[in-house]
Amino acid sequence: MVDVAGLINLSRYPLTQPDSPVLRERIAELRASLAGIGAAEAPHFLSTSGLARCIADAESLAPRHYKSVGDGTAYLEEPSAQWSAGHPRATRGRYSVGVVAYDQFPDDSPVRCLYEWAPVIAFVSAVLERSPLYRYADPLGALNLAVMGDGDELQWHYDQTDFVVSLALRDAEVGGDFEVASKLRSDADENYPGVARVLAGDRAAVTRLPMTPGTLLVFAGRHSLHRVSPIAGRTERLVALLGYDTKPGTKSTPHLQRKRYGRVA
Repeated sequence: MVDVAGLINLSRYPLTQPDSPVLRERIAELRASLAGIGAAEAPHFLSTSGLARCIADAESLAPRHYKSVGDGTAYLEEPSAQWSAGHPRATRGRYSVGVVAYDQFPDDSPVRCLYEWAPVIAFVSAVLERSPLYRYADPLGALNLAVMGDGDELQWHYDQTDFVVSLALRDAEVGGDFEVASKLRSDADENYPGVARVLAGDRAAVTRLPMTPGTLLVFAGRHSLHRVSPIAGRTERLVALLGYDTKPGTKSTPHLQRKRYGRVA
């Protein structure tokens, strides 16, 4: 049985004490960041020993990954014929990433147990100010381990969910930064000119968030364009992706499943 509380830096994030003033202060800081830039970083979320255990867990799982390489649009869909060449919806970028799916994590995986632990879900819910929060119902996409090595990258894209929660475990030697153009679009305005500028290399709206092991990131990816910058070196970048949603039963599209995992569930 995994002692999930021992994985967390409880002195900084006392998740087992929901009424703690320290926890309330942390949540307030993260809410302000999320409102300001669409991203909230919780540094040192894992304890020193917890980070070591999660890295060891990820290293044991990494060889199971499915590697997908190709090019895709920022909207994670095949563009329809109505979009002309050069339009953001028809513009493709390169992706190369390995993914371990949720059904490949054993029940006693520390990373899986952390993802499923109720106090973690309650913490994320409090940061997002959305309740109740449910684990993603996708048998492949609920929890992923992203494995990226030399030559890998993830193209500029929007997420198909309102938010993403990631846990940084190990950084690459070169690159692998999380880059984001925050709140580039809204439900009322796709802002195609702004998207086109970012896709063309304009970095005026782009913020770089270095990948720091042990950091939990809550990110509003439906409206913020983002990517993982190209990676170089022999050290694999390892990041756990924790899937939650405000609606029960949410799953990825078959198109996205096939692209990401090489299979459909």
